[in-house]
Amino acid sequence: MDKSTTATLENTATITRRNFFRLLGGGVAVVVSQSCIYGWADSPAVGKDLTVDDDSIAAWIHIHEDGKVSVFTGKVEVGQNIRTSLAQVVAEELFVSIQRITMIMGDTLMTPYDAGTFGSRSIPYMGPQLRKAAASLRKALLEKAAKALKVPVESLRTEAGEIVHDASNSTLPYGSLTRGEKLLLPIDEEVALIAADSWTVAGTSVPKVNGHDFVTGKHQYTSDMALPDMVYGKILRAPAYGMTLVAADIEKARTIPGVTVVEAGDFIGVVAPDPQMATNALAAISVQWDASPQPSKADIFSYLKENAQQGREDDGTQRETRRVFDASENRLEHRVEVQYIAHVPLEPRAAVAQWDGSQLTVWTGTQRPFGVQEELAGAFSVAKEQVRVIMPDTGSAYGGKHSGEAAVEAARLAKAVGKAVKVVWTREEEFKWAYFRPAGLIEVAAALDSDGSIASWEFHNYNSGNAGIDFPYRARTKHIQYHPSRTPLKQGSYRGLAATANVFAIECMMDDLARQLRVDPLDFRLRQLTDERMQAVLETAAERFGWKEAKAAGHGFGIACGFVKNSYIATCAEVAYDRSDEQLHVIRLVAAYDCGAIVNPKHLENQVLGAILQGLGGALFEEIDFRDGRILNPTLSSYRVPRFSDIPPLDIVLIGRKDVPSAGAGETPIVGTAPAIRNAIADATGIKLHKLPMIPQGLKNN
Repeated sequence: MDKSTTATLENTATITRRNFFRLLGGGVAVVVSQSCIYGWADSPAVGKDLTVDDDSIAAWIHIHEDGKVSVFTGKVEVGQNIRTSLAQVVAEELFVSIQRITMIMGDTLMTPYDAGTFGSRSIPYMGPQLRKAAASLRKALLEKAAKALKVPVESLRTEAGEIVHDASNSTLPYGSLTRGEKLLLPIDEEVALIAADSWTVAGTSVPKVNGHDFVTGKHQYTSDMALPDMVYGKILRAPAYGMTLVAADIEKARTIPGVTVVEAGDFIGVVAPDPQMATNALAAISVQWDASPQPSKADIFSYLKENAQQGREDDGTQRETRRVFDASENRLEHRVEVQYIAHVPLEPRAAVAQWDGSQLTVWTGTQRPFGVQEELAGAFSVAKEQVRVIMPDTGSAYGGKHSGEAAVEAARLAKAVGKAVKVVWTREEEFKWAYFRPAGLIEVAAALDSDGSIASWEFHNYNSGNAGIDFPYRARTKHIQYHPSRTPLKQGSYRGLAATANVFAIECMMDDLARQLRVDPLDFRLRQLTDERMQAVLETAAERFGWKEAKAAGHGFGIACGFVKNSYIATCAEVAYDRSDEQLHVIRLVAAYDCGAIVNPKHLENQVLGAILQGLGGALFEEIDFRDGRILNPTLSSYRVPRFSDIPPLDIVLIGRKDVPSAGAGETPIVGTAPAIRNAIADATGIKLHKLPMIPQGLKNN
């Protein structure tokens, strides 16, 4: 790092949101920020007037004098490629090349407030926001050009970053119109947007805008960062959940040259010039812990039900649903068990923290930069304006990086030693102390009328959650309830939330009802549906799969569908089971997906593929093993994730609906994988599995 870069780092660390524009002075100015140095495009960022309301165009988009465009959003990039997709929708509405656009993302100093990147909300919520900002800016530029040229605005058009007046053969570049001015106009909520069927940039498979930086190693992840005089931190952690610190002897660690031990109540951390020295110093601390009894995996489901809240009082629907169930001659009950599973992001939690007086700057991989800013402000009793959180593009999250543990740890150590500190969690720490997808117990009961329609549907989810819990089929009576429960392990968001568990329970029951009636599972579902988009994905997947074709001996077909976050998935699976050695093979998977208008087909396909493969792990073998509060499989050698040898041929059909607003695609495709495979296993073997993961129940994977 050269001296000029060092000076920039040191100077920008003191900038707060409130004084940013005071330092810039009047007019439009361009500055190089830490955001540009670490992991973002070479094009310089421009500050936005933070006294401006977020409803202003200037809060979201700025056009530089050279015609380049900076776009500001609090959303973050964790591998879903919204950096490209959001740039596409701005390029579309602004009539500029995508190469001119620099996305400034996830920086609490530079971008408007954002609650976080989760819930498949980036495309359906941030996409329209940026489209309206860009279209409002285009409209304002046309009006400015009309005034400058003294012509009617209707005689002008936009093309390639310019205003064109064909009658006089005149052109005005955008930059010439905005030079020296801030466009503080409000976003026009009624501005006309480019219709999806007229898209030329959006709707195409634009390559990843900063893909070159990743394949060449230029991109700087948080764990790659190095600031002047930076040191490395490690944190003392309990061996198990439910343990409390009794005593710690830190003298041996403190005598190691170059090591600083930071002790504040139950918090103990070490700082050293390199990571290995920090690890050695941590190992030198002698600790006594007090343990309290904790539930284990063997009794988790009885524990969850015993410690569940009963929820709302019965309004009569449960009694009526149970009465219809009891009166039916054609009925089924299932008990579904879903284990805790880990997110296993490629990049574990990491943070770099630097204090400059009372000003704190933290770089960290998080889905919620503004949430982490609030955590840090609370931890150190400072105003949020004194804390800047920057989120470099990060190596995956899957819902697992909502919190800012590493950021708080690095900031605490940095404050104690007066230097920048980097904290990078080990893979074992990520497994043990990051939160898990919740375990859940689901009890479902269903009955049929004499005509084969669903007479009653009763569904209870204990602890897992209520995402995807709604029953998408017709039912004469139904009672659906989620019961929050006490959890012995730390749990939180996961890709698809509880929809994976709930859709699994729903689709297993639907298949078993169809088989009890001796009718085709696809036909049974179609008869119970009224949603034509759900019907369409089922029919599309089945046609591509060859659902009605004959099966080879020992093979089974399974189908499942789901609706989550305003998008639809249908998945078909073929499995082969060899009874002689109990070897199960997933032969192939076919999925049809509808998320409305498609912004980037190739990147959407990648999202669907990634979700299916992640669903494969949770379906077959992923689970956290724990006993008395100890995580027993906290390594990739002991926690089974999908391997290349596990991946069957995948066929993904994207159903573009330009007449429907775009929905987020990060979650829904995961929900069809497990029930489709389970139903295929039932078809091949007659074995009806009701637990996730399924393989530990006796079937083996090759």
